[in-house]
Amino acid sequence: MKFYILDDLIKSVKSLSNIIETKNLGEIIGSNTDSEMAVHEILSKKPDIVIIDLLMPVKDGITVVKEVLEVNPDISFIMVSQVVDKHMISDAYDAGIEFFITKPNNVIEIEKVITSVIEKRKLRSMLDGIKSVIEIPSDTPKSGKTNADSALPYIKQIISAVGMLGENGTKDIINVFEYLQKSGQPYDSKTTLNDYAASICEDPKIVKQRIRRAIKKGLTNIAALGIEDYYSDAFESYSNVLFNFDAVRLEMDLLRGKSEYGGRPSIDSFFEGLEILCEKK
Repeated sequence: MKFYILDDLIKSVKSLSNIIETKNLGEIIGSNTDSEMAVHEILSKKPDIVIIDLLMPVKDGITVVKEVLEVNPDISFIMVSQVVDKHMISDAYDAGIEFFITKPNNVIEIEKVITSVIEKRKLRSMLDGIKSVIEIPSDTPKSGKTNADSALPYIKQIISAVGMLGENGTKDIINVFEYLQKSGQPYDSKTTLNDYAASICEDPKIVKQRIRRAIKKGLTNIAALGIEDYYSDAFESYSNVLFNFDAVRLEMDLLRGKSEYGGRPSIDSFFEGLEILCEKK
């Protein structure tokens, strides 16, 4: 993996570089302390992962993330900052970051987060490769048992394992996945839920709210399981695939009484995770 580091403090750049190099996590292809200059450099060098600070002069980290992802959405961002304001952290996730790590730098946490992002990128690449090979033209006649018929019981099994079956939004999740499987289309963060909401004549915001609440329940349950048994099969199988690692960590901190707010559920991560689990089955 190719890394780029952006932080207005050179000591932070050196610290992160040292962690990546000593842990053999990848190659550092660039770094900068100037956020204005960094945008052009990131787009030019095309790193796989950018580790970025939030509060920087001239142009803050959230602005950089938005400008880069607008041009190249394939770059993954990890934000590292001293900021603890939950609204700013939420804005960072809305901008498109994968994880938010609070300074000072913790070597173990940074290594685990980077490893998680690397694994997620590899799984996405594998999934894209599989889809490109098995994609069926829309005019090809289908017969017999569909992919949806065979995948749905497994989807329900996963949802049951994370304790979401009783939630209102769970039915929407199952219906959306059934729609995707039957249409042969992958989940698209920009269109899928809007199309589904239109098909059932409901406001997309209401549908997304139901789904987000259901996923939040699953996030809380998986965090509780992680506290009880960090090495359980269910926690290891689902925590980093269906949910963001940072969201699980924050939810665990909330349950332990170490934080006033928990993890933020990600609809995109959950649906992409379900697709990955079904392809690996």
